[in-house]
Amino acid sequence: MRNEKRKKFGILDTTFAPVAALVWNLLLVFLVYFIARVAYLLVNLGHFADGLTFSHLLRLFKGGLAFDTSAIIYTNALYIVLMLFPLYLKETRGYQRFCKWLFVIVNSLAFIINLADSAYFPYTLRRTTTSVFREFAGEDNLGGIFFVELLHHWYLVLLAIVVIAALCWLYAKPRIHKSYYKQAGQRWAYFAVTFIALLAAVPLAIGGCRGGLGHGIRPITINNANQYVNRPTECAVVLNTPFALLRTIGKSVFNVPDYYASIDEAARVFSPIHQPADSVQRKPRNVVILIVESFGSEYIGAFNKHLEGGRYKGYTPHLDTLIAHSLVFRHSFCNGRKSIDGMPSVLCGIPMFVEPFVLTPSSMNTYTGIGGLLAADGYQTAFFHGANRGSMGFMAFANKTGFQQYYGREDYAADSRFGGDKDFDGHWGIWDEPFLQYYCAKMGEMRQPFMTAVFTASSHHPFKIPAQYQNVYKEEQLPIHKCVRYTDMALGQFFEEAAKQPWFRNTIFVLTNDHTNQSNHDEYKSDIGGFCGPVIIYDPSGELVQPGVSDAVAQQIDIVPTVLGLIGYKKPYLSFGIDLLNTPAPATFAVNYLNGVYQYVKYGYVLQFDGTKSKALYSINDPLMRQNLLGKVAVQQKMERELKAIIQQYMYRMVNDQLMPSNTQHPSPNTHE
Repeated sequence: MRNEKRKKFGILDTTFAPVAALVWNLLLVFLVYFIARVAYLLVNLGHFADGLTFSHLLRLFKGGLAFDTSAIIYTNALYIVLMLFPLYLKETRGYQRFCKWLFVIVNSLAFIINLADSAYFPYTLRRTTTSVFREFAGEDNLGGIFFVELLHHWYLVLLAIVVIAALCWLYAKPRIHKSYYKQAGQRWAYFAVTFIALLAAVPLAIGGCRGGLGHGIRPITINNANQYVNRPTECAVVLNTPFALLRTIGKSVFNVPDYYASIDEAARVFSPIHQPADSVQRKPRNVVILIVESFGSEYIGAFNKHLEGGRYKGYTPHLDTLIAHSLVFRHSFCNGRKSIDGMPSVLCGIPMFVEPFVLTPSSMNTYTGIGGLLAADGYQTAFFHGANRGSMGFMAFANKTGFQQYYGREDYAADSRFGGDKDFDGHWGIWDEPFLQYYCAKMGEMRQPFMTAVFTASSHHPFKIPAQYQNVYKEEQLPIHKCVRYTDMALGQFFEEAAKQPWFRNTIFVLTNDHTNQSNHDEYKSDIGGFCGPVIIYDPSGELVQPGVSDAVAQQIDIVPTVLGLIGYKKPYLSFGIDLLNTPAPATFAVNYLNGVYQYVKYGYVLQFDGTKSKALYSINDPLMRQNLLGKVAVQQKMERELKAIIQQYMYRMVNDQLMPSNTQHPSPNTHE
């Protein structure tokens, strides 16, 4: 009966058995990738639901077929060769058992990777690339976090078990009886069929990997997903994670475009070199920069009085109080989606284009940041992060950019004034409340003027808060909300304690985030909404910065030039941002990168540009990005020209190690044609 069943599938006692079994099994893999894509979509439906019609969904899935084909062929290349190797002696039980388990293990791993990435997507808004391995290379806490995620996403674990079991059960083995090869004619027929199939498989596999066999077709890359989508976030649906990983192994990250004939021509439109005027007066104030983990603008009540019919209060009462005495910006944005994007953006004025800067070979270039600039100008500088010293590569980055001191978990634990390692959260670092108090105390020991930066840790996955606050800050709409409330309280206590210090009124405070995080309002799930983060400037003296809401567009890379402008820094430096307080509001801008698309905010619009052509243009007052104005607004060409100059400057300087001012000075970055 069992043999009869196999004969019905045409894989027993036939010359075509290996080919038929291979085709059947590869079709199973396509089904597995389809299931993974459906799971990815459903887990993150809130990010994709807006404007998702059935016809557009079909387009996304049809586009995904090309990327699935490429990934499947790459990962199953050895299996395909083993199945089609034209030697009938290989048709043994042991050989076919090896082929089966090679097939099952490889494709099960691919399925698991896709499912795991569906849980990671809300934090990055894109498919995971190989940079993730460098990003978390120094972490020793990932096992615990992974276990927590298994519990939170138990349904994905169950789906993986079911699909992998089905893959094993439905796998077809070409079991051919030994008597079949008794005649030479049958052996030659076997050889001819498998050899021809192998020859045919070679060009088909090449075409599948490249995305086509036509003349002039280049191998498909992650960026090709944009041709199937209406907005960059949807690229994650079209792509699959094995493809994203394979396509970024050892790849050159930065390529210099030729929008302008020379870098000097591009510099006449935009230059990142800042040359302070000779008339600048030095005002050596202390500088304190707080990079608050995951504090997207969505959580801040003061920024969102329009939400929920005016009833929205947010989760940051203490920060709302600070904002009332600070300068904030009607539109402010992050320059990346990861913590390692926030560091160079906030402290060096270098945004994330294509891949996180610190994970690329260009991170070995000569460059500095505000810590190094002010250290050379007589400031005492220090960087604080409550995690282990190797965590996220922050200590290496702080050293590279010129901070004189670094204080981490080990330093906190060694200070007898505080709670030591009992204040460790078990995952990332010291809880924010005690670590911010430590931060305040250490600044009291520094010589003025000083410049410090702190990177908080508690408002982060796996979204835990100290035990004594679990009945104070309870679960709300999203897991992160209780963490935001806890960190907001810690910030309130920090400013309360700082206000008692003799250095307080002589200090400029800047508060921003590293990136955004979980969202439950549609406008913060859009392509540009996913980058909305605060830039808050607080001057307790009220002498240099007046409180209020500015119409300027602000971004993280503006922090360095704005602060240096406030304290009267006199030397040239590089930053891709601008001085927000000395630039007319219409000339301010923001830029970021998402799934192969640059987003440029200026003149009241958001331009989306894929490096070759513009894809969309939206009004900044269209937060859901529903009305594409491409080709309908005169300012579009001007935006394209400026954005191209920014991109060319960035790529040229990365590739040619020119991230420091040279003797040849270019116009300031807010100079345009």
